[in-house]
Amino acid sequence: MQNWIKFLTLFLGSLLFAQQTTFNFDFGTERNENGFIPIMSTSKFDKKIGYGFMDISGLKSVDNGGNALTGDFIISEKPFYFSVAIPEGNYDIKLNLGDTKGTSETTVRVENRRLMLNEVKTKKGEILEKQITVHVKDSIIRNQDGTQIGIVKLKPRERKYLHWDNLLTIEFNDKAPKVCSVIIQPNKTAKTIYITGDSTVVDAQYEPWASWGQMLPYFFVPNEVVIANYAESGETLKAFEDRHRIDKIWNKIKSGDYLFIQFGHNDQKAGNSTKSGYRKRLKEWISKAKELGAIPVLVTSMNRRVFDENNKIVNKLEDFPDAMREISKEENVYLIDLNAMSKTLFEAMGPENSKKAFVYYPANSYPNQKETLADDTHFNPYGAYELAKCVVKSIVDQNLPLKKYISKNYKSFNPNKPDDLEKFHWPESVFMESLKPDGN
Repeated sequence: MQNWIKFLTLFLGSLLFAQQTTFNFDFGTERNENGFIPIMSTSKFDKKIGYGFMDISGLKSVDNGGNALTGDFIISEKPFYFSVAIPEGNYDIKLNLGDTKGTSETTVRVENRRLMLNEVKTKKGEILEKQITVHVKDSIIRNQDGTQIGIVKLKPRERKYLHWDNLLTIEFNDKAPKVCSVIIQPNKTAKTIYITGDSTVVDAQYEPWASWGQMLPYFFVPNEVVIANYAESGETLKAFEDRHRIDKIWNKIKSGDYLFIQFGHNDQKAGNSTKSGYRKRLKEWISKAKELGAIPVLVTSMNRRVFDENNKIVNKLEDFPDAMREISKEENVYLIDLNAMSKTLFEAMGPENSKKAFVYYPANSYPNQKETLADDTHFNPYGAYELAKCVVKSIVDQNLPLKKYISKNYKSFNPNKPDDLEKFHWPESVFMESLKPDGN
């Protein structure tokens, strides 16, 4: 699997794929719907045609007869990944899931484990059409005519990621994922939420690491809103500028889009103070976003898992959260106070139970993990999911304009009463790594 990613990293970046942006794929057998490309269990990714499965081992084609599009499907006993070479942009993806002669259960994530559909169950004989909206990005900064004018300076570890590889990759997971068809079309109208930040925000590729940024798409209505997560581990505001990540966003962001900004953990650890460029850069970003017609939203950094003798969270972020709160008032911009909500959330969990939201695992829980993992900064999928619900709660409670795009997947949330871990659903992906993300 890792060799496959390295292969793509070396070769796909320099290839000029046809700028096709619409695809109709019929999953199952050779018996396909008119106008659809047949995708079978043997359809391994081929760089010449630009689509296929990352790994075909374990895949099975099933044909129940009847309707050519929904009468057959692909299934596997392990997570499987379908990739398509496609230009960067926003895309609506329609999925037909189910089995005309049986039941199914499918969780869908894209790129670096970005949660889209969770535990979609179909009754016997039922086919469900589901839609997701996905942001696909590459590292090239382009002029309006498409010529390259810059590039995002990726870290070596990022070159293995599934979100800088010139492909759209869809992960099908769960107990019985049965996929009948995949239809991909460009979306030119969705509001894009661009997310900037560090390892607590990034789309983490490897289990057991996760962040609130990669859970956020699950809570928004597809077609209307799409999440574009540009965060990366270890980044500060300055590093985000130096590596041209923010330049990439300025190049893409449109009037009516949103810019979420969460920095503090690494800015602090790098020896900076809020007076040594942090405030200045935040204000510059806010000004630039407004100039481009976008809507800036400041997000205070969540607390680290550090308790005092009274089981209260200790602030280990100095005055960085306060600085962001002050700037939101000075610049009259929206603020999501994740710092305050995380304090409530972690204290409600308590010193011991809160470990279940962070990367705390005994040795040998994951491949090549010889040492115990005990990380008080980075989250596992459950913790990331709870923090994403805090972000959504703030949008709803403050009646931000984005509130009308919150999906029915969000019911309500009270940080004083965290969700039951036992009821949290997250079938793990095949990508696992015990190496800690950059930053702290």
